[in-house]
Amino acid sequence: MQNLIIEEGADDTRIAAWLEGRLKHALNASDGSIAITMPGGSTPFPILEILARCSLDWSRISVWPGDDRVVAEDHPASNTGKIRALLEPVGASVAALTVTAKIPHFAIAWLGMGADGHIASLFPNTDPQPDDPQAVRLLTPDPLPPEAPFDRITLTIPSLLNSDELLFAIRGDEKRAVFGAAVKGESDLPVTRLLGAACQPITCFS
Repeated sequence: MQNLIIEEGADDTRIAAWLEGRLKHALNASDGSIAITMPGGSTPFPILEILARCSLDWSRISVWPGDDRVVAEDHPASNTGKIRALLEPVGASVAALTVTAKIPHFAIAWLGMGADGHIASLFPNTDPQPDDPQAVRLLTPDPLPPEAPFDRITLTIPSLLNSDELLFAIRGDEKRAVFGAAVKGESDLPVTRLLGAACQPITCFS
């Protein structure tokens, strides 16, 4: 893929510095506010803690979870609650996903990926489509991940692709192998479908 850059061995500080630079570029190119969507799980929050300390005009940045568990925001499994706790104190606007939300164009769509090739909460059993007419969907993973056995709300592939660039942060040999196969179109997993439809620049830190 000519639009893909893979950076290996990047630590949290390196990824946060990349995000800071790209967000500053997007802010400088805009007269108003910009939006970013980000994943949940264990990988992004240490990066976000570093990013929250950076000198960004957070008052012009709206942050959207790419997906969330259908739980209250004060539940330990809530991505939205964790994002809100980190970024609202520095001035960011943090949105909550709903099926009726007006999803913006994103300066950056930041994604993780599961070992089963899922992105956001678009699991293989949900059969996500690049031409999905809905921006947001309520879904039930099957099987339910034991560490988070909840229904999900998620951006769809078209919402994620409505972005200037895509960022992946992927850790571990198993996930890197799945991502590598997806780049080559060697599977029909959700990540493969997203990558196959993406025209914008893609950066993968692994």
